[in-house]
Amino acid sequence: MTEVLVLTDHAGGKLRKATAELLTLARRLGEPSAVHIGPGAEAAQKTLAKYGAHKVYAVDDPDAPSYLVAPQAEILAQLVEKVSPAAVLVPSNAAGKEIAARLAIKTGSGMITDAVDVRAGDAGVETTQSVFAGSYTVTATVTTGTPIICVKPNSASIEAAPEAGTVEAVEAGVSDAAKAAKVTDSQPKKATGRPELTEAAIVVSGGRGTGGDFGPVEEFADSLGAAVGASRAAVDAGWYPHSNQVGQTGKQVSPQLYVAAGISGAIQHRAGMQTSKTIIAVNKDEEAPIFELVDFGVVGDLFSVLPQATGEVKKRKG
Repeated sequence: MTEVLVLTDHAGGKLRKATAELLTLARRLGEPSAVHIGPGAEAAQKTLAKYGAHKVYAVDDPDAPSYLVAPQAEILAQLVEKVSPAAVLVPSNAAGKEIAARLAIKTGSGMITDAVDVRAGDAGVETTQSVFAGSYTVTATVTTGTPIICVKPNSASIEAAPEAGTVEAVEAGVSDAAKAAKVTDSQPKKATGRPELTEAAIVVSGGRGTGGDFGPVEEFADSLGAAVGASRAAVDAGWYPHSNQVGQTGKQVSPQLYVAAGISGAIQHRAGMQTSKTIIAVNKDEEAPIFELVDFGVVGDLFSVLPQATGEVKKRKG
């Protein structure tokens, strides 16, 4: 069976949920092999094998992650040449997209970004992706070289498929050009107790309608164990951190449930969330564009609706 390379997404030695999702999708195409760049491959091996990685290509170069994305693209290009995989799956985040783009150029291959589904088709690896700021959903296939596919988080339900799993050390050379930019300092993200925005199964976002008071949004999110997002209007006003912005110029999310509170639904915001499985909107304006997109809509004041919803969630939990 042909191998499918999956670039692991990890930080501080801890694998992110997106990696298990990619391994689940990779099994539809062939035999998944994880590519772990940086230290910690041995510790990650059991988790990777649990989700179907029959092999872990370990590039134990502690400096590779310190030089941004260029070394990782070079390492992947060398592995593509070595194993001729059926496809390469990469997380669809800022770093993953740049790694994939560099890899596509180095291998002369086609690349697909923001895929929300991956499967084997008659013409090769088929994907479903959201394009033109989320206005259309299309089926796309790479026709040149090795398909390099960036997959959005929450695009697949994680399925365990235990393998014995082995670790194969890989000696990969990295050029001096790839080390032209180096990370000189980094600070850990302040813990909030909430899930990572791009990985969360539930996201509750607030917009201009909050008037700067995100209290009801945060309380409702916490009752659901959700992440908190914000519209561009809210972050530009200084009401919420830019790191929480959902939209075309912010983060793109695809949770099982997305709740938009006090958000009108401009195309900029819709581009970042309309691949969500279920969408609920709360807005005082019944003519708000967001209602054209939602599965369920509530015409009302978020300061009245969200506290009631929070109370009901807590009641049913307790």
